Amino acid sequence: MRIVLAIGGNALLRRGEIPDAKTQVIRLAEAAPALVRLAAEQQVVIVHGNGPQVGLLALENGDDRSLSTPYPLWDMVAESQGLIGFWLQQALGNAGLDKDVVVLVSRTLVDPTDPRLSVPTKFVGSVYDEKRAHSLAKTCGWTVATDGSGWRRVVASPLPVRILESANAVRMLDAGATVVLGGGGGIAVVPEGPGFRGIEGIVDKDYVAARVAVDVAADMLVILTDVRGIMTNFGTPSQKILKTLKTEDIDSNDYPEGSIGPKVRAAADFVTSTGGRALIGSLDRLDAIMSGTDGTEVLGSTTHSRNTIRSW
Repeated sequence: MRIVLAIGGNALLRRGEIPDAKTQVIRLAEAAPALVRLAAEQQVVIVHGNGPQVGLLALENGDDRSLSTPYPLWDMVAESQGLIGFWLQQALGNAGLDKDVVVLVSRTLVDPTDPRLSVPTKFVGSVYDEKRAHSLAKTCGWTVATDGSGWRRVVASPLPVRILESANAVRMLDAGATVVLGGGGGIAVVPEGPGFRGIEGIVDKDYVAARVAVDVAADMLVILTDVRGIMTNFGTPSQKILKTLKTEDIDSNDYPEGSIGPKVRAAADFVTSTGGRALIGSLDRLDAIMSGTDGTEVLGSTTHSRNTIRSW
């Protein structure tokens, strides 16, 4: 099978953790054996998030007094692709994967008229208290918003139109490699002249993973995060994992855009468009997710049209 794995940046660095590289490398090393078991037998594309990591890079840039101007967000997304891609190469190789792991610096084409560009919704970086968040907003020119009991930076998150390197990924898969594509949702670009230019925004990696899954004709989309699946009554003593979730039962009001919403909608759109399978669960329980004993499977109707994913 051809499988797209979407690994959330928060799966590598959980809420409230100190953003040390060692913490994230250890977490990937712990997950690597299950990733290797899957990649050894199947064609695998990995799409990773970068919310905590790119937020840290932005904070470092803002504090660096040797810079006349901080690096733009699109450059920092590219930096995070190299960083997390390297960690994945190391983790998979050290866990015994006998395949090349190819990390593609990836650009995601977005629509310059997308209204989401003017409404910041995507959380990036660490969680702060209100006073620190507003201080950073003033110093760095950020927009901040509440995220649970804390505050975080929010940036624009346009929808993906096309991942420019998808065809290269298919060639690498056909040659026997495991491919890392669309890291951090890809570097958001818009057309300019004969080429493209980067923009200030982060494309949600779950929407990108669904787009990638369609573009490479994947059989399955697996979204891995820091929770065990889609929950009812999330955050309460009565919370419970849904084993299955039907696309017709998804109400956008139940799944907020800044958290689980993109995962649910990306999975639903992939299933509806292709008839493939979509699973959501925790990075550290990949074996159980693949065996059907953990996580949530998003189920669509029996009618579908291959490779005609609808707009979000």
